[in-house]
Amino acid sequence: MAIISTGDCQFIFYDMDDNFLNIWLEKAKEVAIVAGEKILEVYHSGDFGAEAKSDNSPLTLADKFAHEAIIAILKDSELPILSEEGKAISYEERASWEYFWMVDPLDGTKEFIKRNGEFTVNIALIHNDQPILGVVYVPVKAQMYWALKSNGAFKRENGETKQLNCASYSTSNENLKIVGSRSHMNEETTQFISKLKNFEIVSMGSSLKFMLIAEGSAHIYPRIAPTMEWDTAASQIIVTEAGGEVLQFGKTEPVVYNKENLLNPYFVAKGEESVG
Repeated sequence: MAIISTGDCQFIFYDMDDNFLNIWLEKAKEVAIVAGEKILEVYHSGDFGAEAKSDNSPLTLADKFAHEAIIAILKDSELPILSEEGKAISYEERASWEYFWMVDPLDGTKEFIKRNGEFTVNIALIHNDQPILGVVYVPVKAQMYWALKSNGAFKRENGETKQLNCASYSTSNENLKIVGSRSHMNEETTQFISKLKNFEIVSMGSSLKFMLIAEGSAHIYPRIAPTMEWDTAASQIIVTEAGGEVLQFGKTEPVVYNKENLLNPYFVAKGEESVG
């Protein structure tokens, strides 16, 4: 690690080799399971300790316990950590980060409270505004999804590991499967998908919507509604490494991270789109 000061700014540079990334990919998977166990303890207890955050989104004991479990291990990497449930960190401080962890300890708190099992633990490593490592863990099903840049995307379930590949499609195809949120199927989204032919809506909660794209079970996931960076970072690298894209809505640029405002633009996650 090297620290270089320029005027009032301090920049931190890390030497990231493949060995470091592979070690921390494995640690991220391990800590996701630990966090998942903490979440399930609360889930099965029935005492969620739910309260409202300043933006009126729900916060439970599971969010807090998962956050603490993740931070306890990731801090040993000596990289900065930005967690949904952590303290607010100013952009002036974040702007100097070349690498950092982006964490959503419990993605899908509303689904958790509804007890439908559609919630995940999301951990991503960001490098210069793009995710390069991502882990998504589904505690209820013990499903693990992960990806490392230029190394493919994978899913482990019931002791078996398989590589993920997005489905190829054309927007002129009929019977495309379109992923929709259980909570955010708004008018703008309806207008977007109405241009497609005889499509099928697949509803899912949390970052599992992205996983449907990554494993080829669906073709397009338009999100024309607010999300935060920690909601999407881990999933984006998994979709990308599976052959898909997560693009800013109406543009050809990918969603980027560590912006001054951590609110994401609208976006479309999709499989491998062909012409014709």
